[in-house]
Amino acid sequence: MKPFGYVRAASVEEALRAVAGQPGARFLGGGTNLVDLMKLGVESPELLVDVTRLPLDRIEELPDGGLRIGAMVRNSDLAAAAPVRDRYPAVSQALLAGASGQLRNTATTGGNLLQRTRCLYFQDTAKPCNKRAPGTGCPALDGAHRDLAVLGHSEHCVATQPSDLAVALAAVDATVHLRGPGGERSVPVTDFHRLPGDRPDQDTVIRPGELLTALTLPPAAPGARSRYRKARDRASYAFALVSVAAVLEVRDGVVQRAALAFGGLAHRPWRARAAEEVLHGAPATEDTFARAADAELAAARPLRDNGFKVPLARNLAVRVLAGLADPATDG
Repeated sequence: MKPFGYVRAASVEEALRAVAGQPGARFLGGGTNLVDLMKLGVESPELLVDVTRLPLDRIEELPDGGLRIGAMVRNSDLAAAAPVRDRYPAVSQALLAGASGQLRNTATTGGNLLQRTRCLYFQDTAKPCNKRAPGTGCPALDGAHRDLAVLGHSEHCVATQPSDLAVALAAVDATVHLRGPGGERSVPVTDFHRLPGDRPDQDTVIRPGELLTALTLPPAAPGARSRYRKARDRASYAFALVSVAAVLEVRDGVVQRAALAFGGLAHRPWRARAAEEVLHGAPATEDTFARAADAELAAARPLRDNGFKVPLARNLAVRVLAGLADPATDG
């Protein structure tokens, strides 16, 4: 047992003061990832600052028709919220695909975005890992990497970001709100998670002492539909081999608006900008959807054992987009 301090913060200001100048401090929300990592010895915080009592657990309608979601909103509550189900179904579907009901009742919105990779080497402290201990190496490159990245990886890390919710949020253009010593700032969710580069230990752009306080979702585009689908090794409680979140608006058989994001392929949710360029203004056909997926996945660099992810991602993207374009074919 490694001793650590514990503080239950009564306000955001108190939480920020508690972690100020303490690099060994961690915020504790639902704990569904952090506590597991502590048990494995991957995380050894000197201080836990409990933020579960902070007033960050509301879903609020915004004047422009968007939503503000507090960081402490439980995953189960967010998935069940009528405005989310009705206007952002991909977000609700991603949450329901992500974990058991018990975990969704505990896990928080902010914690979901901040969960760390499930790479076997990261979770095994007996093995080297650049993400856990920078400069020690990445044995996954030549080792067990079937579940790992095919896009955006580097010689230092091939881990993937495991959040289902983050993929859906990338497709709907959510914004992350942070508060820290320098005040408040907002970051597009597509810029929140980092690619590994030579610093794979830095998962996100959060600065020391900052607390994730909320997310905002922009107004849903009239006429657009959204969907999240996930391919995994078993039917439930498994992380994605590949996932797809898409928003599509079709008028008179032509794509008016498209947003596409992949999960399970990279160190962060992968917003498919090249695919979106192909889709915009093109006929809403399976041929168009396949060309769009191919344009995005042309940049893939699969490793020895995970090349199957490329055709899997292509086929899943085509299926999701075709279902959005013609609900009669969705299944």
